[in-house]
Amino acid sequence: YFCRHGERWELQLKGSGKTPYSRNGDGRAVLRSSVREFLCSEAMHYLGIPTSRAASLVVSDDDVWRDQFYNGNIKKERGAIVLRLAKSWFRIGSLEILAHSGELDLQRKLLDFIIQEHFPSIDMNDSNRYLEFFSTVVSETANLIALWMSVGFAHGVCNTDNFSLLSITIDYGPFGFMDSYDPNFVPNSSDDEKRYKIGNQANVGLFNLSKLLQALNPLLDPRQKQLAPQILEGYGERYYSRFTELFKAKLGLLGENENDNYLIAFLLKVSLLC
Repeated sequence: YFCRHGERWELQLKGSGKTPYSRNGDGRAVLRSSVREFLCSEAMHYLGIPTSRAASLVVSDDDVWRDQFYNGNIKKERGAIVLRLAKSWFRIGSLEILAHSGELDLQRKLLDFIIQEHFPSIDMNDSNRYLEFFSTVVSETANLIALWMSVGFAHGVCNTDNFSLLSITIDYGPFGFMDSYDPNFVPNSSDDEKRYKIGNQANVGLFNLSKLLQALNPLLDPRQKQLAPQILEGYGERYYSRFTELFKAKLGLLGENENDNYLIAFLLKVSLLC
């Protein structure tokens, strides 16, 4: 942990080598992607979007072999290591993997730790704390993706391992910003099916939250299991409400008007035609 002004940050090295989670990868990172992560995470922070931060970047002497365009043309590149920071690196996948392996006691301990450390508004003695936790993550995830859309940011790999439980932007890989509006924009050249195209990010967010609910289900009592899906159903309304709010601010629209959503949709369609 790194302390500054009373805050606690978790430090993480990206590109320093293999870890227990590297699977078949080499755990290295190339200079070009490291520079992009450093610059983009800082840009996102100053755009007011919840994100991990970059503290330093060190160029290494190691050669790293990468197929940049996934076309079989492997090239040697310069390696680099980014020191990145976040309030927490726990992801939806952190709970998902424990639920999948049946380690419910460990899952409960981890979840209680996450709530105690990062969700101060939730009473640890409340029997509904897991339900409140889920409700908060649903709401904040909808908010985060609406913020992404408001600046034309496409994450590129929106799986459960890349979705923060604190609803911050983490794991900058093949991300991109749209130069012009295109809901089919995909920054990941390996995403042939366009699963993570920018226009699908809100739907993928819902899918990932449904996976979180599946992971939490064994820890919920029968009544809570009935209430949790209702919380998830509120995701769409929360997303569109925040999306509309952000785009109305861009257009300088004040107050409420039933035609606001129509105007936003119309202008986006005009942008697409242009």
